Amino acid sequence: MQRKQQQKELPKGQTIMTTILESIPKQANVTKIEYEGPRIALYTNTPKYLMENNEIISNLVNVIKKRIVVRTDQLIRKSEEESKKILTQLIPKEADLQNTFFDTALGEVSLEAKRPWLLQRNAEEFNHAEVTEKIGWKLKIRKATTYPSSTIQMINYTLKIAAAERSKQLRQIGDEIFRPRLTQRSEVSLFTLGGFRQVGRSCMLLTTSESKILIDCGINPGAKSPSESFPRLDWINFTLDDLDAIVISHAHLDHTGFLPALCKYGYKGPIYCTEPTLPMMNLIQLDAIKVASAQGKIPIYSDRDVKQIMKQAITLQYGTVTDISPDIKLVFANAGHILGSSLCHFHIGTGDHNFVYTADLKYGKSTLFEAASWNFPRVETLLIESTYGAKEDIQPSRHEVESAFINIINNTLADEGKVLIPIPAVGRAQEIMMVIDHYMKSGQMVEAPVFTEGMISEASSIHEAYPEYLARELRKKILETDDNPFDSEYFTNIEHHDAREEPLRDGSPCIIMATSGMLEGGPVLEYLKNIAPYKNNKILFVSYQVNGTLGRRILDGSRQVPLIGKEGKIEVVNINCGVEKLDGFSGHSDYNQLLSYVHKLGPKLRRVLVNHGERKKAENFSMSIRRMFRIPSHYPQIQEAIKLF
Repeated sequence: MQRKQQQKELPKGQTIMTTILESIPKQANVTKIEYEGPRIALYTNTPKYLMENNEIISNLVNVIKKRIVVRTDQLIRKSEEESKKILTQLIPKEADLQNTFFDTALGEVSLEAKRPWLLQRNAEEFNHAEVTEKIGWKLKIRKATTYPSSTIQMINYTLKIAAAERSKQLRQIGDEIFRPRLTQRSEVSLFTLGGFRQVGRSCMLLTTSESKILIDCGINPGAKSPSESFPRLDWINFTLDDLDAIVISHAHLDHTGFLPALCKYGYKGPIYCTEPTLPMMNLIQLDAIKVASAQGKIPIYSDRDVKQIMKQAITLQYGTVTDISPDIKLVFANAGHILGSSLCHFHIGTGDHNFVYTADLKYGKSTLFEAASWNFPRVETLLIESTYGAKEDIQPSRHEVESAFINIINNTLADEGKVLIPIPAVGRAQEIMMVIDHYMKSGQMVEAPVFTEGMISEASSIHEAYPEYLARELRKKILETDDNPFDSEYFTNIEHHDAREEPLRDGSPCIIMATSGMLEGGPVLEYLKNIAPYKNNKILFVSYQVNGTLGRRILDGSRQVPLIGKEGKIEVVNINCGVEKLDGFSGHSDYNQLLSYVHKLGPKLRRVLVNHGERKKAENFSMSIRRMFRIPSHYPQIQEAIKLF
């Protein structure tokens, strides 16, 4: 806390503001300049001028090396009601506007349309600069989803009622980021707090002479004790007030599951993530509370703590260079793992050191996503995952895995059986749904009812809302046509547990996709009780099973498992059905893909660190890097301090 108080007593750096004022033409009518978190906001009462003369801002950014955004002066913003009337007149009916959201903290209005391509900046009938001039609000165009996302609606509502609080917080964050540096000395260290020599509770602290950045903050879903479940934040001597920022790579609980607890216990600073990661992690965290309560456990945080994250989150697009502290810039890049998943590139000092954290990495194109990005200008230290880091961890080709998937489904359905697919709602569910839809339509897979339950439908809506983060072909389909690739005549979403009678009816072959993917809670357990005892049924795993989880135990051969039944009593379920696992649908790279990724970055690297893998896999992969690329490599353990520079 002492360090933060010392910063506030230092004079604020006025050179940036002076440079901006001297460079902006009078015609821009800039009324004020404010810090807006990691950005500098220029407020104007004639926004059209700066919007039509983009080179003014571009040239200024090149001079000061900071992000600049143009905002409208609050005095020219028309009321929301009046603005809606004007927008209704100006927006082409063919665009099919579904919803508007006015963000008073930023002076932006989001227009959600079924055909967003008719409202883009270069659309002939809809000039953004002219519309902004008329209503006083900047425009943000979004794709309206087939089924409204309750998660996105809740985030918008939370941001709306917290507008004044957010505005104040953004100014405070800017004061911290753009303060003068206390020292020009560069020292960079990494403290491992979780997710090393294991899969789960990913968390680490990146420190410099100026900054402390917490990277990810997950839980271990398979652990049985608190000391193994949560990051070891107790090990290192710092308080939540000491943190300059928290950076989140993606939404899965093993990377975000402890984040609401930090907000609960007083963290007030910025949380950086990509745009779709915010609704995805909110969805997953709120579901974790429901699952814990259903199992008779006391959740470690409440809905209120999850909603607090919404207020503190600063969302970034891929490729946007962003100051997050006086001496660290952050760039997110596509990791190919799930929607919005990111490689985190930290540029430290004035080019002193570049640290890239892959988090969960898929260096191979899938139906949903492009292969992970690799083209960083510089990277001296790489921290890479090793979930499939053993030499034998070679995944089959996409053609092979899809053929195996079709055969398993067809054979089970032919035996009048049911196929239960325990699945993570985010990423794998959407991938499998698209595969099933494709092969049933082509006639290669037996047509049968497909039932989904859990968060799958909501997660699919969030995918549709952020097509910019999907593979090129999929993005084009969503943005330029009326088709929804996640909506199919074969699928029925189970809205309530009373509707489970149909998929569980005797003698009716079907496919059931339900969360959670590791059988650690959720609606999948109810299906497991009814499907597992019968030999003609099948449990098909398509995602990684963490050590200690029920899914891993069944995969490893357990044929009797205890489950909590009605009225909280333990009942033993016999696993008489078939059990199979397909690796090719994984959102993680296999051994060869991981090596290819290191090879791609090889000439730039001084050091490779390996995490996010069981001990033997991390060790094997680290040794392979040393042997094949002659690059120093290490697989740290938890509670280890590593000097990077």
